[in-house]
Amino acid sequence: MKVLLIHLKIPNEFPIFVEINEIMGRAFEYRRAAKEKRWDKMSKIFPKLGKAITMAAKEGGVDPATNAKLRTAIQNAKSENMPKDNIEAAIKRAAQKDIASFTEVNYEGKGPHGVLVYVECATDNPTRTVANVKSYFNKAGGMVVPNGSMEFMFSRKSVFEILKTAEMDPEMLELELIDAGCEGIEVEDDLIIVSGDYTAFGTIAKALEDMQIEVQKSSLKRIPTTPVEFSEEQLIDIEKMLDKIEDDDDIQQVFTNIA
Repeated sequence: MKVLLIHLKIPNEFPIFVEINEIMGRAFEYRRAAKEKRWDKMSKIFPKLGKAITMAAKEGGVDPATNAKLRTAIQNAKSENMPKDNIEAAIKRAAQKDIASFTEVNYEGKGPHGVLVYVECATDNPTRTVANVKSYFNKAGGMVVPNGSMEFMFSRKSVFEILKTAEMDPEMLELELIDAGCEGIEVEDDLIIVSGDYTAFGTIAKALEDMQIEVQKSSLKRIPTTPVEFSEEQLIDIEKMLDKIEDDDDIQQVFTNIA
């Protein structure tokens, strides 16, 4: 009986094809993960931005030209790529009679490893909001403390982000803005960060408008007076709690004393 032996030779390119497919697969997964993360961020931040626009419009009128707070809210929404239709819808909601009345409330607390947390909210149901905020702290081993406990642990500042252009001189800009209340300027990559006391928000904003300098983003921030360094392990615990807090639709901004 004759035995027929057949030798099959796999092309040398085969492993390369497999490697390329694996690389393309990983790239696809990475792009999908990045896109999902971006969508997730948008789904959380757009309602908060819309609420800020509605509150500003209800408080000072629907015309951005005469309502500085509304202009700022719209500006910040645009910086986060919020669609124009969403912005217009948020403004229109302010004129609706059945729109809920939002109240601005703040809470202070201590989280895991003693981190200090300042939470700013805008809510139509303070009872619900305070219950939720307390649960986030309690489940993380922290606690909400009486308002005012952190009064001297954070300083409230006006912060403006400006796109740095080739002809812009940060030192000259700082000199021109001192009379408006500017306390300092920092350059970070292609951005110029202008800061001042929270009471100077309106005058700095007006000065920048008069100078025809477009502001990318502006806000009132709470800056820790004594920032604290935490270990990577500690930060993991802290971030878990902060994620829970920031996911809440009633929460507008969260500040900590993390360095």
